[in-house]
Amino acid sequence: MRPDQAKPIALDALLVGELSAIDERGTPSGIDKKPVSGTLHLSATGFAGDHQGDLKRHGGIEKAVHHYPADHYVAWRLELRSATILDLPGAFGENLSTSGLTEDDVAVGDRFRLGRALLEVSQGRQPCWKLNRRFGLTDMARRVQQSGRTGWYYRVIEEGRVCVDDALVMVERRCPTWSIRRLWHYLYVDTMNQDALQEIANLDLLPTSWRDYATKRLATRKVEDWTRRLEGHNEG
Repeated sequence: MRPDQAKPIALDALLVGELSAIDERGTPSGIDKKPVSGTLHLSATGFAGDHQGDLKRHGGIEKAVHHYPADHYVAWRLELRSATILDLPGAFGENLSTSGLTEDDVAVGDRFRLGRALLEVSQGRQPCWKLNRRFGLTDMARRVQQSGRTGWYYRVIEEGRVCVDDALVMVERRCPTWSIRRLWHYLYVDTMNQDALQEIANLDLLPTSWRDYATKRLATRKVEDWTRRLEGHNEG
């Protein structure tokens, strides 16, 4: 898909979240996003009024905006049945909810105009244990990881105002061969594919942390342990 062939993707919702306790220990999180109806300023670190409880693992310039396809909610409703949290956008802590754009359609480095801002796809989402608390399921983060329905993040190339009536307009594809779906496949499925890992290690559009996964796998011939991230052992 070339940018001149891509249709504008309307926002279903624009969402931000205040900090609130995610567990019985009072761990702060901004995962409980709520739709807004007005205009928000989008800076290099995210939308005005949006918060993250753990800035080491969430937010920052490489994860300034989280996009989760509303398209996936149908599959999750079928799988989870009684999860009323899926009745409205924001179940996965997303800032942008849209229909018609999934991990198969977007690639690392894709640039989108949204209102006055310019966004660039930076990486896929690596689900963490906070999704378990949000959904009341001990394995929700692992389900998201295994499904490939992860969503993705943007870095902000140009700051600006955004409102819910704006649409995502693709303006540039910098590395169309590396879709978010393809990255997911080599991160979680075909985890020791040497050729793919070498490409990922050299893909400078990815954050250093993602390239490091590939570099370390090539060096150690081992896949990193995901348990702490997915299950929250010893997380505070």
